[in-house]
Amino acid sequence: MNTSALVTLRAMEPEDLDMLYRMENDTSLWSLGQTNVPYSRYVLHDYISQSSGDIYTDKQVRLVIENEEKETVGVADLTTFDPKNQRAEVGIVIMNRHRGKGYAAEAMRLLHHYAQATLHLHQVYAVVPGSNEVSLRLFHRLGYRQQGILGEWLFDGTAYHDAVLFQKILQNV
Repeated sequence: MNTSALVTLRAMEPEDLDMLYRMENDTSLWSLGQTNVPYSRYVLHDYISQSSGDIYTDKQVRLVIENEEKETVGVADLTTFDPKNQRAEVGIVIMNRHRGKGYAAEAMRLLHHYAQATLHLHQVYAVVPGSNEVSLRLFHRLGYRQQGILGEWLFDGTAYHDAVLFQKILQNV
């Protein structure tokens, strides 16, 4: 478990099913990720129960973000894990009512530390919708370098949108 004064990153527990169900089925978030279909409680329950917690087995790790009052405020992910090249894609979602409180930046700092110190990753990267100004500012502020624009990379069901590719080398984070 990684902890700071502001947030804690912890493993997902069965008690997180309702939060995960709401988050995965929030259609306003679908344009930010790779999915555009709803998930059933059954599928999400199986995901939580079958996750080994081992990034080498699952090729991903999903961590719950809790604030100082032990409220769940979001989720941070390392996905598309590539052990040969020591990198993974990062993702973060903070629930609407908890945004703007510094939780995302602090959770990402803890995730960077975990990725480097525990998983021995060399780098992390993110693909961010070009229209997501809040996330663009977050990744810039965290020291990610913009590596390019992925033209018409994301499809929202109606139109294609550009995405920004960010990369961070994890040296002494």
